[in-house]
Amino acid sequence: MNAQGLPTTIPEYLDQLRLALKGADPAMIQDALYDAEEYLRSELAEQAGKSEAEVIASVAGSYGAPEEVAEIYRETEVTVSRALRPPAPPKRKSALGRFFGVIADPRTYGALFYMLLSLATGIFYFTWVTTGASLSIGLSILIIGIPLLLLFLMSVRLLSLVEGRIVEVLLGERMPRRPLYTQRDKPWATRLKELFTSGSTWTSMLYLLLMQPLGTLYFGLAVTLLTAAVMLAAAPLSVMIPGVFDVTIAHWTISTMGTWLLPLVSLFGILLLFATLHLARGIGKFHGWLAKQLLVRDPVV
Repeated sequence: MNAQGLPTTIPEYLDQLRLALKGADPAMIQDALYDAEEYLRSELAEQAGKSEAEVIASVAGSYGAPEEVAEIYRETEVTVSRALRPPAPPKRKSALGRFFGVIADPRTYGALFYMLLSLATGIFYFTWVTTGASLSIGLSILIIGIPLLLLFLMSVRLLSLVEGRIVEVLLGERMPRRPLYTQRDKPWATRLKELFTSGSTWTSMLYLLLMQPLGTLYFGLAVTLLTAAVMLAAAPLSVMIPGVFDVTIAHWTISTMGTWLLPLVSLFGILLLFATLHLARGIGKFHGWLAKQLLVRDPVV
């Protein structure tokens, strides 16, 4: 391959790759930049004595120029997305069909499960961040406080990567599959400085803190609405099994209502159940967007 026009430094290569991937999914761009820098720096370490320009020129034939790598990632992304995408529910033209069709959408159940799971993950994230930050700041006056602070900030990035995988699996939002790249041969002080100056550290920490109130809200909505919907839908059982199954609404028990009201109460419960599924899918889309905004960043080159 003719090396004319190839970048002469790794940062320049990454800038050209980022430009070639302009408009692509930010999470995919982060993965592509991580892979490219990891590969180029490993080649630079193996080919000791050669300059960055020489290494880039020597691997251009096997790894590719930035434009070629960008094209490969775009094609691979389409292939992988199609393979991992759950079967799409049949399209329904009528409003009634779309309303009840939510039950056939796999994303609905992923979002619902995420809402139930978010209480546990939110409490864990919040506890980890507040405890880690308190210990790190409190011990910063001692020698042990510096490495503890470094480990804490690195753990925030690790948790953000783990959370991203959960979001992608359950909510279907494309998230990074690689961590932010940190050049290993940089001095320890420089890497620590980058942890402080990188916006991804603080946006990830903000996300982990937000998960506690959001997780509580998601869990409360899911449990409350699902319980109410199921109990109302099963209202006729209060007559069929008196004294065993009954529902109280505003100090009125269903079993004391007129029998003619039971079908209406049951119908309302069924409608509430489907409305809850729509709400879960909407929350899933919102939270996927929020995770993409706070957890996806370009690496520091």
